Amino acid sequence: MSVALAGRSPSTFDLKSANLPLLALRLKSSELDVLAEELQAQYGDMPDFFEDDGVVLDLAQLPAEQAEATIDFQRVGELLHERRLRLLAVRGGSAQQQADAQALGLLLAPEARGPTPPAADATLPTADSAATAPEPPPPGALVIDRPLRSGQQVYARGRDLVLLAMVNPGAEVIADGHIHVYAPLRGRAIAGARGWAEARIFARDMRPDLVSIAGVYRTGDDPLPDTVWGRAASVRLASSEAGDKLIFEPIE
Repeated sequence: MSVALAGRSPSTFDLKSANLPLLALRLKSSELDVLAEELQAQYGDMPDFFEDDGVVLDLAQLPAEQAEATIDFQRVGELLHERRLRLLAVRGGSAQQQADAQALGLLLAPEARGPTPPAADATLPTADSAATAPEPPPPGALVIDRPLRSGQQVYARGRDLVLLAMVNPGAEVIADGHIHVYAPLRGRAIAGARGWAEARIFARDMRPDLVSIAGVYRTGDDPLPDTVWGRAASVRLASSEAGDKLIFEPIE
């Protein structure tokens, strides 16, 4: 027997679907000691980089030999909590991994939808998200017209960053969007800081300590090609089945 509910709206609440921006942490190894070290190396000197952002732990990229590994989800949550991140859900993984996650009160996120096939010359997106892909920052850029010395840091939250003077070794520039350096870039440049994979880095004189786009980075220990070292150049992120890769290109 079916019962029809009264056709009136409740006065105390509305229940509707929500599309929330979440970060996805794609776990590529079950070695959590290594994860702790790399989180410290990447964000240890930026304690306020995140603002209690929600995170989905994506297990789809674990290597085959670790596909059934036991994941200490409590420790993962603690490591993220140290960075002001909140582990909310798990995506992918084995049935046992999902059961372990649910036992700790974590949600199971649906598998990411397959992307629409891109045009032949299009660059595949690489940033991941639990609900929607990270959107480009809104219009408007933070403009810095003074040199940045070693130890100084500038973060353009939610927008592009434009620098009109030199970024010295030991300085760090971060943007959720693009980074434009109309001067020598000697320090660290981190674009697409919240996962926007279409972000780019441009510099009139490319000699960075480190560059990073959407979490994929390259340090000065890995020398740049002569075609871009000390020259006007750009950096973009490309993705393929082999993985994500930073592409350096001279600006003619």
